[in-house]
Amino acid sequence: MYLLTTTILFLLFGVGEFSPNPKEKQWSKYHTTKELEDKLVQIHNKCPNYTAIYVIGKSVEGRDLSVIEFSTTPGKHVAYKPEVKFIGNMHGNEVIGREVLLRLADYLCDAITNDIDDIRKFVESANLHILPSMNPDGFEVALSTPKEEKSWLTGRGNANGKDLNRNFPDLDKIFFGMEKIESELTYPKFDHLLELFSGDKDVEPEVKAVGDWTLGIPFVLSANFHEGDLVANYPFDEAKADGVQIVSKTPDDETFKYLARIYASNHKTMAQPGRPSCDGSLENDFAKQGGITNGAKWYSVSGGMQDFNYLATNDMEITIEMSCEKFPDPKDLPKYWEDNKKALIEFLWSVHNGVKGIVMDKGTELPIPEATILVRNLSIVSPNNNGLIKHPVTSWTTGDYYRLLTPGSYEIICIAQGYETKSVQVNVTNSIKYSALIVDFEMVPLTEENYLSQYMGDMIPVELLQDDNSQIENDFNPNISEELRDNNLLEDNTDY
Repeated sequence: MYLLTTTILFLLFGVGEFSPNPKEKQWSKYHTTKELEDKLVQIHNKCPNYTAIYVIGKSVEGRDLSVIEFSTTPGKHVAYKPEVKFIGNMHGNEVIGREVLLRLADYLCDAITNDIDDIRKFVESANLHILPSMNPDGFEVALSTPKEEKSWLTGRGNANGKDLNRNFPDLDKIFFGMEKIESELTYPKFDHLLELFSGDKDVEPEVKAVGDWTLGIPFVLSANFHEGDLVANYPFDEAKADGVQIVSKTPDDETFKYLARIYASNHKTMAQPGRPSCDGSLENDFAKQGGITNGAKWYSVSGGMQDFNYLATNDMEITIEMSCEKFPDPKDLPKYWEDNKKALIEFLWSVHNGVKGIVMDKGTELPIPEATILVRNLSIVSPNNNGLIKHPVTSWTTGDYYRLLTPGSYEIICIAQGYETKSVQVNVTNSIKYSALIVDFEMVPLTEENYLSQYMGDMIPVELLQDDNSQIENDFNPNISEELRDNNLLEDNTDY
């Protein structure tokens, strides 16, 4: 009788504990490159009006680097709508990010369809691009190698054995060099430094593809997902001196820490007090630091992707280390999704922090591209500090600009060649979920009389941070519009 009762109870109530939920079961496996691409197509077919799939390039072995975009205007940049990108699996043997980003794409589609978590409002106000795997060749090696034969580095590099996170142009050294001789320069330059780079390092095809992509779309916010620890890592990744572990601050150090904390504090355990460090050391006990770290303080990286984003473009990127384990049992993947889900969503919304606007000609109302936006932090102004944040951003071809900032009082300065310089003081609160504070600039063309007064006055001259016409040859090409059209996996039109 007892056995019969137990059997009935098991059949009525116990099956769910022993048999995985069918939806969870499909996410308790690693998707091969072919399966990943098929899944992206399935997601697109569920949300054809809100997604597009395109290919930014190929790996060494010819595998596609496929991106899925979420937007109300897929394939088209629209003024006032900031662009976000997520990249996973840069190291082929670090696989959680690849699967979590694929599941994020599936979740976003369902959330848009069913109007969950304001996701539809997010894609109405911003565009998200997800590259689940930057290193599919390395992943296939890691996936196919038996567990007992795997080392810590199996599949980490691409098919040429190169570490992709050491293969970007080292713009940090140019920046650090500018800092050293700043007082000797009439017009020091601290942004968009790729034009000053002339290295002899061979760039891998995966890095070339991501570099072109990064330069060809006006990204504002990015995250790069890795495994091997549990921490949100922010720039600079490279130390100013070789062989040292020391904090290496960007001009936007407070904003980067602010962004890293958004992710860490919304993760289930990343910032949890008392959580032991992955390597057992006190030095890398990141939980005591709120789940965040400066990259160079942890260990210095030359040629890394997040520093390249910051110094070559307007984009601000952080690196998310998602787990102590690089290649966990696939049955644990649903847990990693749950641990990161809220952090991913809240980080997406942070693209609406700071200020944004359009720079236009006051008379013609036409957009002005390549205008320079400078920011002064008024809360730190002193006799020895004018508060200038030495990292300008520039307006896109559509005239729009985006500047991520922490709450505070700022002066926003707009400089455009041939126009009067304009500035406005603002108070940034970051209290509006769906939009940054809008600060538009209607620029007045310079007349012969006010041309000299502008450039002889005390306002920062346009040449301070304006690009000149000289072009130093490098391996990157931001004009990827036709490449993206030609490589599109589907038949939708794209204007990138």
